[in-house]
Amino acid sequence: MTVLVASATTESVAANTKTSNEVSGQYENVGPGKITLVSLPSATGMNVSLSVGGITIANDLPVPFFGSTGTMSLSDNIVVSQILKSGGKIELYFRNTTGGGLTVDYQLLFEPA
Repeated sequence: MTVLVASATTESVAANTKTSNEVSGQYENVGPGKITLVSLPSATGMNVSLSVGGITIANDLPVPFFGSTGTMSLSDNIVVSQILKSGGKIELYFRNTTGGGLTVDYQLLFEPA
């Protein structure tokens, strides 16, 4: 059974800034399983960092931008999908690399092993 660890629609990220950790609460710590990040930014220039248990899965990776129309798709907008042999604390950050404000839609999913 897949659980929704964190999500947001139109999460605002100011120019040249990085968000605080987007993951908190019940699913902040996970065990072995599969973690998947699905994301759609409002424009180019949004980067993402994701780590689990101190192991980096995405290190300031650009989030692909596919255009300003349409909705986020769980099959078309996967940024990373990784099997975890061990778990730990999840940390997720978005960074705006542009001179203007951007928004991002995202879902972070976890499927226990």
